[in-house]
Amino acid sequence: MADKTPTESKAPFATRIDPTKEGLSQEQINFIRQVELQQWQKKTQKLRTRNVVTGLAIGALVMGIYGYTFFSVSQERIMDEIDEEAKRARLQGPKTGAN
Repeated sequence: MADKTPTESKAPFATRIDPTKEGLSQEQINFIRQVELQQWQKKTQKLRTRNVVTGLAIGALVMGIYGYTFFSVSQERIMDEIDEEAKRARLQGPKTGAN
């Protein structure tokens, strides 16, 4: 398996530090917090946008199903009306022994 601990880098900007183990000044700790806050805000903005898009997609799906249901129920009423007309036509037709 791969080693989970990062290797030491020669570049000063790429070196990982543990703020609890290393003696950092208050200014450095504040800078780290500020950078972490900016990264957090950037992530939350992306997540918020993604959540809005997902919510709109789910809402559109629900409205589509709702609209389709209304459409299909209205078609059933038309079929009921046609059946009623057919019944009336049969009742008004000539009476024979086969009826």
